Amino acid sequence: MDSFHTGLVWLQEIMRGNERRCVNLFRMDKDTLIKLCLDLECHYKLKCSKKMTILEKVGMFLYVLALGASNRQVQERFQHSGETVSRNFHEVLKAMLCLSIDMIKSTDLDCIGAIDGTHVSAYVQEENLIRFIGRKGVPTQNIMAACSFDMQFTFVMVGWEGTAHDGRLFQYAINKQNLNFPKPPPGKYYLVDAGYQQMEGYLAPYKGTRYHLPDFQRGGRPRGLKEIFNRWHSSLRCCIERTFGVWKARWKILRTMPPYSFYVQRDIVVVSMALHNYIRRKALADPAFERLDKSPNFIPPDIFRDVDDIQAEESSQESGALQMNALRDQIACSLMLANNDY
Repeated sequence: MDSFHTGLVWLQEIMRGNERRCVNLFRMDKDTLIKLCLDLECHYKLKCSKKMTILEKVGMFLYVLALGASNRQVQERFQHSGETVSRNFHEVLKAMLCLSIDMIKSTDLDCIGAIDGTHVSAYVQEENLIRFIGRKGVPTQNIMAACSFDMQFTFVMVGWEGTAHDGRLFQYAINKQNLNFPKPPPGKYYLVDAGYQQMEGYLAPYKGTRYHLPDFQRGGRPRGLKEIFNRWHSSLRCCIERTFGVWKARWKILRTMPPYSFYVQRDIVVVSMALHNYIRRKALADPAFERLDKSPNFIPPDIFRDVDDIQAEESSQESGALQMNALRDQIACSLMLANNDY
């Protein structure tokens, strides 16, 4: 093995070299990395030290998230002690959490988006394993998120055990005032799947009817009012599946979480989502997003994808559910008329 240069010299070589190498190691291009360093320094109180520049601090942090690198691997690559690596990681994490407040929020409530749950790897103590091993078969952290149609996270709630049902997280998020969930204004709604209760402001598909895009790709065109609506609903709601897919593919740490405290694991998830949004907004060209923009029906695979369609029990007596059912029928009729060749 070639002897390692010091971390800063190595980083400088990367910044002068091939763009692809920077993207492979830090999951963003050189210009976006420099913008991030400047923002963290100018707006989020990240400071350089006598022995380490902002670039090296941020580079070490991104190296951990992008590759799932251990403390030992970072020591070898950047030539710093384990204590320095750990202290730097938590320092950058703190600044990134401040950045997250500005990055993960809704900027346009007229263009709402979709809500869903997803899972990432979790490292938990043996006494907690049962609560965290759900249908995935491995310990996971269950996360609820909302995203816009341009694949940016607008809300995230982390830290729930893998056995928690998505509907439970949803009810907690929309009813807990201190979470500041961006509720839809009158006349607007989020798209949700069949695992969520139909209620005012949250539009679910018809149950017991073909829904997922691959079902229509295999079985042909939608037939009838309900299938036409579900096909439309699925094609729009897949924005969150695409968002989850590109986010998880970018940050390897989400697939194999190192043995950090669970509080740190939660923070890592939030920060990785904020970085996802940052890249979406700041990068002039990003290979992962470019592929999705060019292929609107492509959904990156999710290694923790839940293949079970658990459907929520919904009370048709609730006024909110009745209102959304009527809206769904109205949309379905309009789509049926617009697609009268089916």
